[in-house]
Amino acid sequence: MSLVSLNKIKKGYADRLLFDVEQLHIEDRDRIGLVGSNGSGKSTLFNLIKGLEEPDEGMIERHGTIELLPQLKDSHATKSGGETTAEYVIQALNKSCKLLLADEPTTHLDIQHIGWVEKSFSQFNGAFIVVSHDRSFLNQVCTTIWELDNQTIKVYPGNYSAYKREKENEFQHQQTEYGKYISKRSQLIEAKEKKARQAVNATKSKTKVGDSEYNLKGSAPYFQKKSKKLQQVQKSMDTRIEKLEKVDKPKETESIKIELPDMDKLKSRFVIRATNSLGEVPGKRLWDPATLSIKGGEKVALIGPNGSGKTTLISKLLHGDEAIQVSPSLKIGYFSQNLSTLDVSESILENVKKDAVQSETLIRIILAQLHFRGDDVYKSVSVLSGGERVKVSLAKLISGNYNTLILDEPTNFLDIQAVEALEGLLAEYEGSILFVSHDRSFVNQIASKVWVIENGKIHEFEGDLAGWEASKVHSTPVDSKEEELMRIENKIAEVLGSLSLEFSKKKDEEFKELLQRKKELTDK
Repeated sequence: MSLVSLNKIKKGYADRLLFDVEQLHIEDRDRIGLVGSNGSGKSTLFNLIKGLEEPDEGMIERHGTIELLPQLKDSHATKSGGETTAEYVIQALNKSCKLLLADEPTTHLDIQHIGWVEKSFSQFNGAFIVVSHDRSFLNQVCTTIWELDNQTIKVYPGNYSAYKREKENEFQHQQTEYGKYISKRSQLIEAKEKKARQAVNATKSKTKVGDSEYNLKGSAPYFQKKSKKLQQVQKSMDTRIEKLEKVDKPKETESIKIELPDMDKLKSRFVIRATNSLGEVPGKRLWDPATLSIKGGEKVALIGPNGSGKTTLISKLLHGDEAIQVSPSLKIGYFSQNLSTLDVSESILENVKKDAVQSETLIRIILAQLHFRGDDVYKSVSVLSGGERVKVSLAKLISGNYNTLILDEPTNFLDIQAVEALEGLLAEYEGSILFVSHDRSFVNQIASKVWVIENGKIHEFEGDLAGWEASKVHSTPVDSKEEELMRIENKIAEVLGSLSLEFSKKKDEEFKELLQRKKELTDK
């Protein structure tokens, strides 16, 4: 018996249909990744499965307990976003439900804790459906992908990489079928035009003849009959063209060339140098003196645990520091989560054009790649979702008068399609980029160098994140403090699970001791 069955489900709001599902089943221990653009209806689907909303049509059968881990989590003044997310994940996993619906469970988590969530999901005894923009996470934990697109849900076996390979196969097949369609249509049109020319020639004036010569070849009546037949053939071809099954042209990404100011002076030269830069905040040293550099055109990922000092280092670069030298030709564009560069009273296009040095044509191509197409560019920023505003801010930076970008968590609140579109834009960007991200796939796609803050030091590594992690496996022993911290967090999850089923004074005391030990390790 299926845990959940969806039969002939329709759901929409006002005049907009979100999805029309003929039939879907969720079985015991299914590991499903749900992907789709922002606004496609993923959260609504979760609410329907949980029973928080009712479908407009159809029926949903449920067997067993269902828990929902929401995307928007209640924040606590004394806890970071990462701590809040981790707490929600622990509570959800320990409720022993049959089906877990997890909406962005890795939001605000650093790479180390994302790994912990991956392990926890892999060991989960029930079934789950997870929405995540973290493709590495989907690859690690999912065995099926549901794609929500154009009001339908299509099921793909395998993890996210398998899904992408199948999508590429579908694209190639559509290109082939579109080529066949265009070729066949062109042949019919050419044949029709040829018959049209013959019909015109057949109606040219001919010598009048008597009745006995009426049907003789070359007589006027003969040509009139021939013209009529040719016109009938034309109509037949029109019908064949109309009945020809149309194949839509696959959407292809337009290549762009962004001209940046002073790049001829900066390419492959050192544009930022930090010499013995020390990271400190009142009462705490974040990192020991470090020497770092960025060349013109390099793309550098800044990674490290939450609270390790990434924001402090960015602040030094933006506001100046005696240990950091910056090229006078550098023009820095900065992206932060507060989106303060946007004017909500203006349209998307107006916001991006303001202070832009690129042409409107190029700006529209950039916006189209971020899925703002046609009249979408005239929407007011005030009506956009958080993820859409992030895309507008990024388009504004890429189009602006900058040759270096500093991006603080640019993929937060973006759907996977937008993340992959941003990857394409940044890959083509010829300027320098320093970016903070916990998205491992994004880092590996973009970075040519990695700055890693850990254990009070900054390491500079030539290569991507995968290369850095491989070098650590072969050369660096596991840090005992971090290993103990992970063990304690797993134990906390286990004790919480026991307490949620039955209160025990002994378990409660153990829980408090674990929290105290975690605090001691975190404060060191």
